[in-house]
Amino acid sequence: MTLRQKRLALLAGGVVLLIAATALVVSAFRENLVFFFTPSQVVAKEAPQGRIFRIGGLVEVGSVKRDGVEVSFRVTDTAQVVPVVYTGILPDLFQEGKGVVAQGQLDASGVFRAREVLAKHDENYMPPEAASAVEKANKARDQAAHTLKQ
Repeated sequence: MTLRQKRLALLAGGVVLLIAATALVVSAFRENLVFFFTPSQVVAKEAPQGRIFRIGGLVEVGSVKRDGVEVSFRVTDTAQVVPVVYTGILPDLFQEGKGVVAQGQLDASGVFRAREVLAKHDENYMPPEAASAVEKANKARDQAAHTLKQ
């Protein structure tokens, strides 16, 4: 084997290793990537079926029902509502009318099966995505009401 062939083989081996490493990194990144959706987006079927994602908004007042360790409630962005079921202990700050982000997946019946529930940590905080979603939903609702009045 000539020196040139050895260099080409070494270069080819390095390229193959680089491609394999890149593929592993991209694969791990895709598996751990969790997207955020609002209740309006979930109702509009923009959220993925059978994949884990996050849903955020406000816990609808009067919607929390407890059955042992299973809790069901509804998350709203003031425009649409999505039912959520969670089995486990909720955060201490979880309350009706307050901000929440739940991670899980949508089942075939349209119920969001949460694996994790996160509640806001003080009176003035709501996750930026949830705050933005609530603000957009309120503007859309106000525009629709204004259009109907005309």
